[in-house]
Amino acid sequence: MKRTPIAILLAALCVASSAAPASAQSRKALDDARDLMVKQDLVGNGIKNKRVLEAMGKVPRHEFVAPNLRDRAYLDMALPIGESQTISSTYIVAFMTEQLDPQPTDKVLEIGTGSGYQAAVLGELVKEVYSIEIVEPLGRKAAATLRRLKYDNVKTKIGDGFAGWKEHAPFDKIIVTCSPETVPKPLVDQLREGGRIVVPVGQRYQQVLYLYRKQGGKLEPEALQTTFFVPMTGAAESQRKIKPDPANPSIANGGFEEVIEVPAEKPDDPPGQTPAAWYYMQQMQLDAEGGGPGEHSALFSNAHPGRNSQALQGFAVDGRKVRELDVSCRVKGESIRAGDNLDQMPHVVITFFDERRAPVGQPAVIGNWFGSFAWYTEKARVAVPGNAREASIRIGLLGGVGKIWFDEVSVKKAEGR
Repeated sequence: MKRTPIAILLAALCVASSAAPASAQSRKALDDARDLMVKQDLVGNGIKNKRVLEAMGKVPRHEFVAPNLRDRAYLDMALPIGESQTISSTYIVAFMTEQLDPQPTDKVLEIGTGSGYQAAVLGELVKEVYSIEIVEPLGRKAAATLRRLKYDNVKTKIGDGFAGWKEHAPFDKIIVTCSPETVPKPLVDQLREGGRIVVPVGQRYQQVLYLYRKQGGKLEPEALQTTFFVPMTGAAESQRKIKPDPANPSIANGGFEEVIEVPAEKPDDPPGQTPAAWYYMQQMQLDAEGGGPGEHSALFSNAHPGRNSQALQGFAVDGRKVRELDVSCRVKGESIRAGDNLDQMPHVVITFFDERRAPVGQPAVIGNWFGSFAWYTEKARVAVPGNAREASIRIGLLGGVGKIWFDEVSVKKAEGR
């Protein structure tokens, strides 16, 4: 199964560290880290387009993050850029760019400038980039960074991205880095016939990354993978028809029965399947040996100590209204042992975040699994910090070695709590 992008919630887990002085040595270290990122996180996880790989190897991602985060600039993770927003992970930038199929003559519209990093990558690949950011401080900062780095073919403005940029339409390609419930009509209208839109679509915590092709004036969809993007700002987010209920937290598809068909890895292969609602899946596959009443369970496998094998999901929870959570799952193990250290073992991990999406309290860690064991039900009660407004659940081997199956994963408000 293809991996999916890192959750925005994980960005808040990064710990700021002091920036190294600007020296030839530190520049070489950044260049080496960027080269390793391309080889390990992009090529190693299925990115094939040579031009995209070259662009990712050229754009200095460290210039788009705060100085105290530069040591993490080439790790495959989202990083905070202020205003409760993040710079997307390196893999998701490369993956979305590859799906866009950028050509040297293209005119591309980007919705959600953010740090400006995605626009810079596109600027290496296409003739013109027009990028819109609704959050004014971010828009100003991104524009200044792009000017300083001499991306003269990237034009930016501050405004409502979902209205598009009509005076420069039609666009050959459109890329959207925030998640509407449906593709806004102005973007459809401003895309040329035969053009492509890459956009995450769905509910607040359950989204699917789609590639749309415009044929006969209409969009033809192709689901790519499940994902989770930062919430939209302002009216677009507040006007969602389906909203989470933080007073009654829950997760979706805990039994892994809801699946989404995704493109085959090879032309002659049948379409693959990925479980809905879960994202950032690494070394995981759907398995017919379910521990619950359904047909599927999630199987995580790893033979290399320290290599990640996991799946995540975000959910809303208001610590003012929910004091405790009941967490449970069906689980089965085979030849499980620790990874590079005793912390790298399979667990269920619940991490809480405040309204700024900064982590609060200590992550709740459930389970301490090793060896081989048959299916059984694990249960735990977890305290919710009073300032929590959302959370993430992470399951898998988490650096451990062996195999572990999960099924019937459940999170709900504890009775009377």
